[in-house]
Amino acid sequence: MSSFNLDVFFRPRNVALIGASSKQGSIGNALVQNLLEGRYKDKLFLVNPRGGELEGLPLYKSVEEIDAKIDLAIVAIAPPSVVETIEQLGKKGCRGAIILSIAMGSGAGSLAEEAAKVGARYHMRLLGPNTIGVLSPAAGLNASFSHVPGLSGDLGLISQSSAIVTSVAEWASHNNVGFTGLVALGDKVDVDIADMLDYFAMDARTRAILLYIENIRDARKFMTSARAAARAKPVILMKTGRHPQGLAAVASRKSALAGADEVYDAAFERAGMLRVYSLQEIFYAVETLTHTRALKGPDLAIVANSNGVGVLAVDHLVEQGGNLATLSEETIASLDAILPEGWSRNNPVYIVTDADTDRYKAALGAVMDDKGVHAVLGLFCPSAIGSSEDAARAVVDLMAERKKVGKRRVPVFAVRLGGGPDLVKLYEDADIAHFETPADAIQGISYVLRHMKAQDQLMLMPPALGTFQPDYEEARTVIDEALMEGHDCLDAVDVSKLLKAYGLPMAASHAASNAVEAAQLAAPILSAYGAAVVKIDSPDIRFKSDIGGVVLGLTNTGAVATAAQQVLERAKEAYPDADIKGVTVHPMIRKPHAIELLAGMMVDEVFGPVMVFGRGGTAVEVIRDKALALPPLDLLSARAMIEKTRVNRRLEGYRDTAPCDKGALAEMLVRMSQMISDFPEIQELDFNPVLADANGNVIADARVRVAQVDAHEHPHKRFAIKPYPSEWEQERTLKDGRIVFIRPMRPEDEALFPAFFDRVTDDDMRLRFFSSARSLSHAFIARLTQIDYARSMAFIAVDQKNGEMLGSVRLMGDANHEKGEYAVMVRSDLKGLGMGWMLMKLILAYAEKDGFKEVEGEVLRSNQTMRQMCEALGFETHMDPDDPDLVRMIFKVPEISKRIAKLI
Repeated sequence: MSSFNLDVFFRPRNVALIGASSKQGSIGNALVQNLLEGRYKDKLFLVNPRGGELEGLPLYKSVEEIDAKIDLAIVAIAPPSVVETIEQLGKKGCRGAIILSIAMGSGAGSLAEEAAKVGARYHMRLLGPNTIGVLSPAAGLNASFSHVPGLSGDLGLISQSSAIVTSVAEWASHNNVGFTGLVALGDKVDVDIADMLDYFAMDARTRAILLYIENIRDARKFMTSARAAARAKPVILMKTGRHPQGLAAVASRKSALAGADEVYDAAFERAGMLRVYSLQEIFYAVETLTHTRALKGPDLAIVANSNGVGVLAVDHLVEQGGNLATLSEETIASLDAILPEGWSRNNPVYIVTDADTDRYKAALGAVMDDKGVHAVLGLFCPSAIGSSEDAARAVVDLMAERKKVGKRRVPVFAVRLGGGPDLVKLYEDADIAHFETPADAIQGISYVLRHMKAQDQLMLMPPALGTFQPDYEEARTVIDEALMEGHDCLDAVDVSKLLKAYGLPMAASHAASNAVEAAQLAAPILSAYGAAVVKIDSPDIRFKSDIGGVVLGLTNTGAVATAAQQVLERAKEAYPDADIKGVTVHPMIRKPHAIELLAGMMVDEVFGPVMVFGRGGTAVEVIRDKALALPPLDLLSARAMIEKTRVNRRLEGYRDTAPCDKGALAEMLVRMSQMISDFPEIQELDFNPVLADANGNVIADARVRVAQVDAHEHPHKRFAIKPYPSEWEQERTLKDGRIVFIRPMRPEDEALFPAFFDRVTDDDMRLRFFSSARSLSHAFIARLTQIDYARSMAFIAVDQKNGEMLGSVRLMGDANHEKGEYAVMVRSDLKGLGMGWMLMKLILAYAEKDGFKEVEGEVLRSNQTMRQMCEALGFETHMDPDDPDLVRMIFKVPEISKRIAKLI
């Protein structure tokens, strides 16, 4: 249900408290007092089976006695009575209930599950059970037993822990930090993290979201909500359980390299959220986000009356990956005019120890005039010449004066060295971020910079992979035959066939049942490569080198025969009951200066497939240099994955060693990603080592584990991020005979839009965008092309002959995945060829298959062509009551979509 009815928890029309009590110290009494202290005394119904009166309000003996439609209910009663109470509330039209009751169990047959079923039947949203409740300061609602009501502001807090809510609320109250809402989710029988992310992301009053996570149940739902929220506003999160102990052993030592928390980290990064690791960091993040909007760039100037403290700040900045601004010549000259000899004439700007606050203020102003400076860190150590309070007033006055005359202002991060509550109030009243130490300030700045970087990453346009067409049928045959034979690991020969089908660089392998056959197969390999490798061939022996099951550098057939015989004997001795098929013979790949890498995939129980890249070789578990990423990957995300590792420095070349081809490595990762997207049977990939140098890379050894899957499930179901849905690709023919290839939109399609818009008339631009303006930014087009296939869809039509973009259609789903808004556009010179009709029918067929209930769109009243087409397809026309120039076209999917689907 996602964000459906969630407003009831923050702006209810009235509140019913079931479990009100007059007993001091009880939760029921604390709830009463909290509700009465807000603005809901005249909209409050108290329920207690004893009846009577409490705090001047009547006590209803039951929910049925309330002669009104209940909007929000707070349920604080014994667990056995909760389900019946939810039923009664449903009959009263209740839209939402906060269940504070504990010990309601979980799973099938539990009281929590029964309550959820009843709530769903009445379309009632349930928060909890086992929660402290909700605080909505802006509405004057403390629907919790928190001891503080929270201050009104523009931050949203979502927490799986009630204690975090009360701790943050208390700290924020002392520091004048306000919230649109604070929510403790409890046991999440209905409303979960993703639901609340959707709510706060769409709430115009909420500027940033704070998130405390313990676990995630539905990875895809979380990822689609998190990605949408992070695109809209900063999302700062903290997750516990970074070092779980006692994890069960896994089948592969390589997959054990990817711990559960590392997977969460990869997911958070992919979503564009910013992770912190302590409550203190959350508070710093709150302080920064409360007072600081996005910076126009990353470059920081530091102004200080202490050279040592200024240099210390630089150290912290470098450690956080920040940038020190380079001051312009004009700025240096301005500072020369106001600062004494001995000032640093550089950044950090050391204004000399004897500086008073007037000099401090003047230096800050001069630095702010520099267009190469995007933020200023102000450091003033108190002395007999100037106090911390005086320095604070100087900063506050400077910002006010510059605002009054319209001079350039950049965010100031003030360090309040010393001073008391009055100093804090000065900064708070002036909306200036302030911190106790330089390290704290730099940490705060880092949150803004990390968010900017995350937004930039989300908007990057990946290059196209090219005309990559895997041999799907060959790969399918290899996997199906292995599974029919009962193997959970592909043998070496099948691995080489599978990888070849996807263009992955691995030399062919050959299977031999005995030493003589191995020598015969080795002859052409020795002729081509100069040396061969022999490996034991057994599905029961996974780590061949541990038993001497791999012999390298064999330069003649006799050596191959001897090695094969020895390998077979060692295997039989080490594993007498193993199924030993024989040996495999491989080319000995000689890359004397190659770097050994690891590339692989494992399946996480929460997030599904997770890809791994890093330093390889036999010491991989000791070195532990790796990066994780959630597939699907494109070339940019693959490249970013490579560059997060320490071994990346070696890949870039050093001394007389040429750089490795990182482009080829990125392409290998993308092809791996495509392979696991196509075949859900693949449970694990382990390419180790991958030998990389300036001439490319080759997979020297590989292991692929497979398993049977439900044939009726979509192959993409296990992915936390829905991959490219290739099943919607199709060819169509226009009325002029032109062949059109229609497929789902991809991020790299951004490159096609400029030429497309060049062939769209101003009038058509106005009909589509309600404006004829053509200054469409990269960020705008990126939002058109970077599709979350789990929530929305866009199809692009390209000319099969020249690849030009001819038109597109999109469906932007709401958070509940019930309603979608369509938009369609065709190149102006192609009107009358049937493309618009074709694209509209396709998007309506998609809406029906993906479960949408309604499709709608805004159309200019004068756009008769679009209105007529929509009406012919079965849309209803509704006049917009707020704008006479607009009409809303509404399509009821379940009623008409089957007829439309037949036309496709």
